[in-house]
Amino acid sequence: MLSVGIVGLPNVGKSTLFNALTKKQVSAENFPFCTIDPSVGVVSVPDERLQKLAQMANSQKTIHTAIEFVDIAGLVRGASKGEGLGNQFLANIREVDAIAHVVRIFDDADIVHVDGVVNPMRDIEVINLELILADLETASKRLKSLEREVKSGDKEAKILHEALSKIMLSLQAGKMARAVELNEQEQKLVKSVNLLTIKPMLYVLNKKSDGLNIFESNDERWSELKDFLQDKVYVELDAAFENEFNDLDKEEEEQLRREFGVLESGLDGMIKASYRLLNLISFFTVGEKESRAWTIKKCTNAKEAGAAIHSDFRDKFIRAETIAWDKLLEAGSKARARELGLIRAEGKDYIVQDGDVIEFLHS
Repeated sequence: MLSVGIVGLPNVGKSTLFNALTKKQVSAENFPFCTIDPSVGVVSVPDERLQKLAQMANSQKTIHTAIEFVDIAGLVRGASKGEGLGNQFLANIREVDAIAHVVRIFDDADIVHVDGVVNPMRDIEVINLELILADLETASKRLKSLEREVKSGDKEAKILHEALSKIMLSLQAGKMARAVELNEQEQKLVKSVNLLTIKPMLYVLNKKSDGLNIFESNDERWSELKDFLQDKVYVELDAAFENEFNDLDKEEEEQLRREFGVLESGLDGMIKASYRLLNLISFFTVGEKESRAWTIKKCTNAKEAGAAIHSDFRDKFIRAETIAWDKLLEAGSKARARELGLIRAEGKDYIVQDGDVIEFLHS
């Protein structure tokens, strides 16, 4: 299962967000380092398409695809040198596939900021710099260890050495490793080094629905942040507000959302954005017993996609009977879709599309 690590400075709302996401309570007191060990929760990826398909098929079970979220304790300036239990926290980040960087964008004297004043760009720079410094040390050590292998003529060692040298220049310039263009082979080799700044990052702007948010006034802090985020993936939400729904049923939640004018779940937006950030799509299997979403990378062919269900669908692949989810809903049933000639027989090289409903046949 793919995982997303929730990071940020202390007291920006990481644990509150985690609580809201997973309905799993973790320590969220108002002081730094209250979260020492990472907490892990598995979250369903919301998908209305699957719900509609399951309803159409009158499925006994509906199984969404899922993402694992890891609540990682607050980083501070100097974390790359071990400050504030930094080494432990950075090690936790190395284990995740992507990073959700929580950034506080509201002023509130009752919620202490670790630097005294809320400044989103400064906070972002502190976190990103610590990740860059940690990567500089990691890349430097790896380059030194590669020198003997390069001298011996090892081709892969040479490719990795050249790729890391390019990355070192980027890191030294204060840029993330993911800013460096690498070919497919370089990407594969660099992945083994487990750099922090090569992981995709989602910025989560934590606002306060009944508070003073920096975007509600002509605040230069907001202008600077918006400029920075122009080419980044980000979402806005109120972690504390979303967390209030933990103990409410669906009807009560909808009523509260209407009262506050927040009709859509910010959490759903974050979960979906995390899914896209990891370059993932879903295909579906639909039936009376079960309707289910399956996770694959974009541009995966039918043969490899089948392996998400069972290795036999890859190793003994015959064909994939495929229809787009909306076409199946329009038809009203698989039987009717087949009568109308809407179900296609696709071979092993077919590139599975997001929202395909597939039945795999194998020998």
